[in-house]
Amino acid sequence: MVKLDGPSHPPLNGSKPEQVVVFLHGYGSNGDDLISLAPYLAPALPEAEFLSPNAPYPCEINPFGGYQWFGLEERSAANRLKGAREAGPILDAYLDAVLKERGLTEADLALVGFSQGTMMALHVGLRRANPVAGIVGYSGMLVAPELLGAEIKSKPPVLLVHGMADEVLPFAAMAEAEAALKANGVHVHAEGRPGLPHSIDQRGLELGASMLHQLMCKHHDHGHHHH
Repeated sequence: MVKLDGPSHPPLNGSKPEQVVVFLHGYGSNGDDLISLAPYLAPALPEAEFLSPNAPYPCEINPFGGYQWFGLEERSAANRLKGAREAGPILDAYLDAVLKERGLTEADLALVGFSQGTMMALHVGLRRANPVAGIVGYSGMLVAPELLGAEIKSKPPVLLVHGMADEVLPFAAMAEAEAALKANGVHVHAEGRPGLPHSIDQRGLELGASMLHQLMCKHHDHGHHHH
């Protein structure tokens, strides 16, 4: 099985990581793309290490430095499900190894996806036996919403942010994902961004940082805040 690897960003406070945030990039991109978000999220999560693995396969349309979780030559729901199911175990094995190496548990792990990476974050995160701390999904979609009821194993809180002017993955995908998640008892906050194309904006980053801070730093605060 392919072993994932990619760039990382150490905890802001310089100590050993108490949490891990794993970025899952989009189709044809690579780990360098999303690791650039680490400095924006790190102040809200000073004890977190950020990891941004390259997806397992060279991208079919851009094999030089571009990677894919699965191919999009055939854009169909069946193909997305097949792709997510094939890449899922690779991502699961990676997450297991990351936690084991650092002596952490799922409660210390957050998944942050963009586009195809959001598909993977939701597909894998909701099927792990133990809930991760949270899932942040930018500009993505839920693969096979009709199967979630039968396959969901854990219900971490989910934040979905999607540009209303997205030309790659339709904005309507956010409402579809939100409905399926809520129907299966997942706590979800969904926010559309007016005029935003297929990308992540400052507001989306702030929402993500705020949610992950609330979910991951509460047991480290001990009633007093360090600003």
